[in-house]
Amino acid sequence: MHATKEERLAIGKRIHDGELTRSEASKAYGVPERTIRDWEAIYRESIGEKKPLKKNPNRVLSNERAAYENMSREELIDALILSKANELRAKKGYEVRGVGANKEFITSDEENSK
Repeated sequence: MHATKEERLAIGKRIHDGELTRSEASKAYGVPERTIRDWEAIYRESIGEKKPLKKNPNRVLSNERAAYENMSREELIDALILSKANELRAKKGYEVRGVGANKEFITSDEENSK
């Protein structure tokens, strides 16, 4: 289907307003869902709506960084050792909950996680 700009905006509006799903529009107009998604984006831009933010994995790391910045040198070393120990335990298929005499070793359901 060769759609005019007005038709693309109208279809994009219907999807944006929830009248149609992308899948339904794709079948109804005989174009791929990716094209329908682009038409919806064109409509959003025409009304001045910003693009939705993508999840940024670095944002999570920056939040964790703030927690580490407040730690002393000794606390950072302890956190690093604990992190490495948990990583090795996960590779072997178990984790530890609790401390001291109250430690509980929990095996994973899988034989190993490799």
